[in-house]
Amino acid sequence: MLDKLELSKSTYYRYAGGKNPEEDKWADVRPLVREAFSRTPNGMGYRQVSMALRAERGLAISGKTVLKLMREEGLRCRIRRRRYDSYRGEQGKVAKNILNRDFAAEAPMAKLVTDVTEFKVAGAKAYLSPVMDLYNNEIVAWSVTRSPNFAQTMEMLDGLSGALQGPALLHSDQGWQYQQLAYQRRLEGMGLVQSMSRKATCLDNACMEGFFGHLKDEFYRGRSFESFESFKEQIDAYIVYWNTRRYQARLKGMTPVQYRGHSIRAA
Repeated sequence: MLDKLELSKSTYYRYAGGKNPEEDKWADVRPLVREAFSRTPNGMGYRQVSMALRAERGLAISGKTVLKLMREEGLRCRIRRRRYDSYRGEQGKVAKNILNRDFAAEAPMAKLVTDVTEFKVAGAKAYLSPVMDLYNNEIVAWSVTRSPNFAQTMEMLDGLSGALQGPALLHSDQGWQYQQLAYQRRLEGMGLVQSMSRKATCLDNACMEGFFGHLKDEFYRGRSFESFESFKEQIDAYIVYWNTRRYQARLKGMTPVQYRGHSIRAA
């Protein structure tokens, strides 16, 4: 019909109010958006995809454009749910809130935060106990176990001991394990000053809560795992991804490991 009327396709689409699929200026970008989104099992948000495209592809593309492309491609993240709470009342000594929501750190391994979160895995439960460096949001130690017991807390500290660079502050909530005398003595022996959130105030540990939210959005929500071993292997891989491939706006569009290396070179 267009040939008989001697009209071009672009003229038809312009007057029809639609778009000529042959003139999609984002045609080359869409596969890159899909690839970046698919790096985690549940996908990534548009800010993460935008930073990946800028850092790895050198594309000058806005977050709004990426969001529009993701919606057109049907790419959407999961929604967050209720957090795990390890508070069981006062079972030991509660430390002062020394951190006091001052999340800015001027050097690596100076301010650290920790917590525990819960997962349902293969008909049972699993627990993650990580430590985050507030300087670059890097997860510097972690433990994944079937139970949130004291052995997990000690295993987490075992992993942390090799990463310490001197005295540091370690902040947590008022979870029962952090109130134990053995835990507090271990911190003292490692040169760590203990800090605790106020009771029932999750914003006092907002950075760790943010990590848990992203972890469950991108990795866990809506998935099933055949075994605890499979889950542990995959969550270990996600944490490596978080540290080495997940770009963050607060870190000037770099990954935690990139930001740490950049800061060391600039010093």
